[in-house]
Amino acid sequence: MSNRVITAAFIFLAGLSVMGPASAQDATTGPKVSTQAVEAAHAYRLDFSINEMEDNKKINTRQYSMNLKSGDGNEIKIGTRVPVSTQSSGQQSSFQYIDVGTSIWCKIKDRADETWLGNDVSLNVRSEISNFAVSDQQGSTAREGQPPLLRQLRIEASTVAVLGKPMALGSVDDPNSKHQFQLEVTVTKLR
Repeated sequence: MSNRVITAAFIFLAGLSVMGPASAQDATTGPKVSTQAVEAAHAYRLDFSINEMEDNKKINTRQYSMNLKSGDGNEIKIGTRVPVSTQSSGQQSSFQYIDVGTSIWCKIKDRADETWLGNDVSLNVRSEISNFAVSDQQGSTAREGQPPLLRQLRIEASTVAVLGKPMALGSVDDPNSKHQFQLEVTVTKLR
C-alpha cells in the first residue's frame, strides 16, 4: 500500500475513535433539557359549594366538582338556554338565546415563590348564578305578556387556597329576600 492510503486510513480511524465516544455519550445522555421544563404538573380536585343562607342558617347547598392540572383552567356549566325575542314592532320574529343557570370557571396554579411548601395554590374563579324571579319579586313589571325577569348573582375571586381546607371565596346578599349566597371551595391534591 502506498503511504497516502495508509495515512488516509489512519486519519479516518483516528477521526472515528475521537467521534465515537462523543456520539455514544450524546446518545446515552440524550438532549440537554432544563430542569424547570421537566417539573411535573400537579393534579387537583376542586369541590365547590354554593350555599344559600337565611338568618345565618344553611337552607340549600349545591355542589360541583372538577379536576384540574396546575396551570390549566376549566369550566362547569349547567342550566338552560332560553330564547328571548329580539323582534321590533312590525318585523319578523327573531330570537337570541341566553344561558340561565350556574357557571363556574376556575384556573389553578402552583405558587412559584421561594416560600411555597406545596400546601397551597393560587386560584382565579368566576362564578355566575342566574334564575327567573318568582312573580312576587317582579314588582310592577309582572304584567300579562311581559317576559319574566332574570336574577343574576356573580362572584369573582383571585386568592391563595390552603389544600384540604374549605374556603369562602365570596358571598352576596339577595336584594329581594333575606337570603345570602356563599361560594366555597375545597382544593385537594391528587398527585
